[in-house]
This record gives sequence, C-alpha cells and structure tokens, in this order.
Amino acid sequence: MQFKEIIGQGKVKQQLVQTVKENRVSHAQLFLSPAGSGAVPLAIAYAQYINCLDKQEADSCGECSSCRKYERLIHPDLHFSYPFFASANTKTAIDVLEDWRNMLLHDAYFDMDIWRSKLDAANKQANIPIAECHDIIKKLSYKAFEAETKVLIMWLPEYLDKAGNALLKLIEEPPANTLFILIAQSQDQILTTILSRTQIVKIPKLTGEEVSSYLMHSSGLTAHQAIDYAFLADGNLIEAKALAADTQSDSSGTFTAWLRMGFGNKVPDLIDFTDDAAKWGRENQKNFLKYGVNYLRECCLILSGAEALVKLPPLTFETAKKLSTHVLTLPMAEAIIGELEKAHYHIERNANPKILFLDVSLQLVKIIKFKTLPAGTQYIYN
Repeated sequence: MQFKEIIGQGKVKQQLVQTVKENRVSHAQLFLSPAGSGAVPLAIAYAQYINCLDKQEADSCGECSSCRKYERLIHPDLHFSYPFFASANTKTAIDVLEDWRNMLLHDAYFDMDIWRSKLDAANKQANIPIAECHDIIKKLSYKAFEAETKVLIMWLPEYLDKAGNALLKLIEEPPANTLFILIAQSQDQILTTILSRTQIVKIPKLTGEEVSSYLMHSSGLTAHQAIDYAFLADGNLIEAKALAADTQSDSSGTFTAWLRMGFGNKVPDLIDFTDDAAKWGRENQKNFLKYGVNYLRECCLILSGAEALVKLPPLTFETAKKLSTHVLTLPMAEAIIGELEKAHYHIERNANPKILFLDVSLQLVKIIKFKTLPAGTQYIYN
C-alpha cells in the first residue's frame, strides 16, 4: 500500500516520510487516531516505504520486489497482531491471518465490529492473549528474511490487558532493525508501561471535505448527499461509507418494527422477536440496543423542535419523524431509552438475553401502548 492510496492525512504522510529521510525512525511508535481515520493503511504504507528498494521523493516505488509483497501483505518481515477470539483451534493471531489479510485487501478502513463479523465470535470477548505475546517475541527474535527492517503492526493494543507486560523488554530493547507500530484509539486504555516506551504519532480525523470527496468518487453520490453524510460521519470514513450504503437501514428497520409491535400490543410477534434476538450473540445485541438509544435520542431532538440538530440518514430521518409525530412523546422516548440502557448494562454482565429482551418488549407495550411510565420518571413531567 502506498501513501498516495490513502485518503487525506497529508501532514502525517509528510512527517512519516521525513523521519525516514532523516534516519530518525523511532523503534516503537504509537499511532493514536480516532476510528475511520486511516491509521492502519498509514502504518502499512509507512512500513512499505521504509523497506522499499527504490524510494521515491514522497512514496514507495510500488514496483520493487519488496513493494509487490507488501501490496499483497505477504512480505516475510511484515507481521501483524490484533485482537481475536481465542479457542482450542485459535491460539495466536497467525491462526486467523488469512481472514485478516482478506479483510485488509478488500477494505483497509474497518473497525472492531467489521473484524468481529469476519470471525466466529459468538459470545466470546476479543483480546490479545499471553500466547500471542509469546509468539510475537519468538517471531521478532529471528533475523530479517529479506528486508532491512522487520515490522510488527499491532492493531488495538487496548486489548492487551496485563498480558502486554510480557512485551515490555522487547519494546524497550528490541533486536536490531525492528520497528513496532501500535495503532490505538484510546490512549487511556493502554497499559502505562507500554505507553511510556513509545513515541506517539497523533493522526487527526479526516476533514469533511476529504470524506465528501471520497464519497462522490466512490459511491456516486451527489455533492449535497456526500456533504450531508460527511457531516453525519464526523471524520469517520467507516461511518460515512455505512451511511452511503444505507447499511444502517437494517438496524433502523428492525428497531422501528420492534417499537410498532409494542404499540400494537402484538405479544406473539414480540415473543418471536425475542427468540431471534437471543440468537444474535452478545456483541450484536449490545450494538442493537446502543443503536436504539441513539435513534431515540434523535427522536427526542425532533420532539423538542430541534430537527436541525438531528444526525440521521434521510430515509431513517423520515421514519423517525413519523414515529415522533404519531406515536412517541418526549417522556415515552426518555423512558424507553432508560429501559434500553438498563438492558445494555445487563447484557454486558451476561444476563439471559431471551428473558431480558422479553422483559424490555413488555415494557415497550406498557410505555407505548398503555402510556404507563416506569415508577420514578412521571414526576419530571407533572
């Protein structure tokens, strides 16, 4: 991957190229960036430039043997580490390397939800276990096969937990010609012992102009649509592409259908919905509830007369507006938000999803159909 293929980030690209030209590449760097800003492709392009056999003024050549292997992510001196779901058959990151490569080659802009969808996650929690740390130490102890510099790119070191302490000595005193690139989204969640041993490279979120320009060229949107979606995504290219593809319509459709079942007091349909929701897996259940909370907060803005502040795709906005006009009131929306937040809390703590979703479904009937608010909320609106 070359720098020219990466959207925006002109200043960061220039900074990275300059470190190579001036021979001051830090052996351990932390790319700190918000989701959807392109930190992963930047790290790969940086590593490719470092090991390019015919470096150009501001980019790798893209034609030498090293670049060709980097383009396919098969260079023997390029290593990846990332969160995964450990099992009897999956003990280290290399066991799911093919899935990782395929995802990266398809689209280098992704997040944890996209990566999770590529794996058999079920109800497991992703992490970077101690076995993976030991495998990293083993791999980097070997001499470089072809390139001048061995590179390890670790995505989301926040998932290391205490296992990361096994890497401290390696990060502080690495073998010769070894480069660590850690790609994180939350500095506060990284082990301080690791944080203190890295040089931080801050990668800003993409500008609205960069995102809208990409959407117009890649998705064929009009300038007006692209600007709207870029504004909603707030610099997150993953979110922008999801909005452009209207991939949120499934969540929106499922959630609004659930509300309609509650309004219609369709208990048999609610039971069927509960059976389906119980099979989604914990992370998908949490994402659905989170989407519902965000959706209803946008409805609260509509109900409060602040439509200009609503951040929903056009199709979803029209549905939310009808729902807010004909079904919901502000107290009802806030009461449902409270129920969804409680459900999210309990899902995180391994509550039985079937019982939980059935309880929330019955609460929807009480709130929307019979306009009975949970105890402790009514006094606010008297």
